[in-house]
Amino acid sequence: MTRAELESYRQRLLAMKERLGGELSDLEKEALRPVGGEAGGNLSDVPVHPADLSAANYEQEVALSLLENETRLLSEVNDALARLAQGTFGVCEDCRQEIAAERLQALPYTRSCSRCAQKRQGMTGK
Repeated sequence: MTRAELESYRQRLLAMKERLGGELSDLEKEALRPVGGEAGGNLSDVPVHPADLSAANYEQEVALSLLENETRLLSEVNDALARLAQGTFGVCEDCRQEIAAERLQALPYTRSCSRCAQKRQGMTGK
């Protein structure tokens, strides 16, 4: 891989990292905001109607799930940046073969080639 290609991937990963950092901040606020009470316009912390509580809990669960996914993705992006610095970016961690450019274009933070990724998914049942 050329220096220009590596720099292009580095710039894409840095942009992803910046975007994810902002999204994580927003998701944390959403996931950790209080339900009901003064934040909801009520005097107590208990929602007035059980359906309100259910909807608020669901929204909070969705935000927590998204937060977990974004945190994992940010970790993958940081790891890819570390691989770039170490000179191992674009090499499959399993078979040590070069990862196809098409795969890196789609998933610049990927750790494995398509073949090894399919094997992993088969082992985990996903």
